[in-house]
Amino acid sequence: MIGKIISAVVGSKIAQDTPGLSGPGGAALGVVAISVFRRLGPLGMAAAAGGWLASRELDKRARRKAAVPGN
Repeated sequence: MIGKIISAVVGSKIAQDTPGLSGPGGAALGVVAISVFRRLGPLGMAAAAGGWLASRELDKRARRKAAVPGN
């Protein structure tokens, strides 16, 4: 129960910095995310983290390519 409360608070704080997401929506997303992560187990969490890191790297490369004039 305490984990759900903490995840709701963290989700609400993250929602403040995310355009298009309200505080209550972020809280609900935080509770759902923690439930999903618990069901995935360690391997699923590692896969999710790897996907997130790959997404960041691809976005970074796309920004660099767009910043180069003549492309």
